[in-house]
Amino acid sequence: MTRHLTRTLLSGIAVAAMLGVAAVSAQSATLHMAWSQDATGLDPHKQTAFSSLRLLELIYEPLVRVDARLRIIPAIATSWEFSKDGKELTFKLDPKAKFQDGTAVTSADVKASFERILDEKTGAAARANFLSIAGIDTPDAATVVFHLSQPDVPILTAMSDVNAAIVPAAEIKAGSIGTKAVGSGPFKLDKWDPNAKEVLSANKDWAGGATGVDGIEISVLPDEAAILAAMRTKQIDFALLNDPLVATLVPKEASLQLNRVPVLAYHVLQLNPSRKPMTELKVRQAISCAIDRQEVLDTASLGEGKVTGPLTIPALATDPSQLFCYKRDVDKAKKLMAEAGFADGFSATVIGATGEPPTAAAEAQVIQSQLAEIGVKLDIKMMELNVYVDAWLKGDFDMAIALNGGRADPYTMYNRYWTKAGNLQKVANYIDDTLDSQMQQGRAETDPEKRKAIFTAFEKHLAEMSPWIWLYTSYSYTAQQKNIAGFVPTPTGTLFSLSKVTIQQ
Repeated sequence: MTRHLTRTLLSGIAVAAMLGVAAVSAQSATLHMAWSQDATGLDPHKQTAFSSLRLLELIYEPLVRVDARLRIIPAIATSWEFSKDGKELTFKLDPKAKFQDGTAVTSADVKASFERILDEKTGAAARANFLSIAGIDTPDAATVVFHLSQPDVPILTAMSDVNAAIVPAAEIKAGSIGTKAVGSGPFKLDKWDPNAKEVLSANKDWAGGATGVDGIEISVLPDEAAILAAMRTKQIDFALLNDPLVATLVPKEASLQLNRVPVLAYHVLQLNPSRKPMTELKVRQAISCAIDRQEVLDTASLGEGKVTGPLTIPALATDPSQLFCYKRDVDKAKKLMAEAGFADGFSATVIGATGEPPTAAAEAQVIQSQLAEIGVKLDIKMMELNVYVDAWLKGDFDMAIALNGGRADPYTMYNRYWTKAGNLQKVANYIDDTLDSQMQQGRAETDPEKRKAIFTAFEKHLAEMSPWIWLYTSYSYTAQQKNIAGFVPTPTGTLFSLSKVTIQQ
């Protein structure tokens, strides 16, 4: 097999004070950008927060990327080839690829990066995606050969993620990954003032060519309505928006453009099946039956999206009407609760992150109201993002409101949660033989139709077991001044195309 290369608005003055900048010319060579959530760290192999990934993908590069049509395209690697038995994957590296310290990206850096990802001590977010790697050879500086223990269809998709970024072997040895950012991507991180601002400059050595701007200054404004106000006064050129209440106002501004695309990421109520009474299948199923997903979507997100099952990839997603209890049935939910011995209900706490997503509190409130009808007394606990992420990674919650990332392949998307070797098992707290087996079958199967059948069965089983209650998918929103050109929104929500954005006269 061969893959070819191929949310009260502030006044303009108040906003300016928050930004610490004067209104800028639209002809500036620096792109002035804003978002509401800052990165939580700089280690590309460990970060799980969307805000971190959106920053790091501008600094670091993986071997390959996924484009707007979810096709694998070159990044550090210019070509790749599987052996006939699917157990070897060979990459040729771009000879022009350099890290931002001027050193060449070599096969030794690739090997060291993947060995770091595979080392359990690292705590890499995507480790489970690469467990088929049995060995890595580097016959020359521009060639990397991955020896696989089995054919692994989704591994290329996994390698396209910033969680699989190539970092310098020397920085790994020095133990400096995460304390500073040295990547091979289009921009260098010159300054990071956490929860305030990032300053990026163009990487003149980027193998991808010249960037469209000399740099990007990113202001962190927790109130997205303030971001919109800053755009109205042309203090901000480009913004990442998460709140549909704000995003839907952008088209009313004659000078602004809204980019809106469906994404693979999903809003979900995560139950913790290791905590009573969620240990009981019928309790989890009762919760699923008690929730009106469309009402959650309509109330929290203005209907901006669609109800979804576990799989969000359009070619593989099952019609939600075919999944367990996707039509709300309170009577069935009460019956299941009684059968499980909880006819009088129970009390639990649901956690959510303030601002990520902006809909989290509203989602929790709707769910709280709906579950009260079957006797579940839900206490809502909102946390700062970094505190939430720490609790989430430890599985330290009864229930959690989450927005989780989607991937172009279902195995890459879910194996870390729903396989026995998954490195985010503490987050999922549930696994069974059926899920694990289906994941492994889907990983090795190369026939597209057979693969679709495997993952359809996986999706139906997961929805029936109800360890999590999938809610809906929404949109990726970015807003820009109309003189900004070249940004391409994608289903993965990546901002990578900022590398080629230009500011028109």
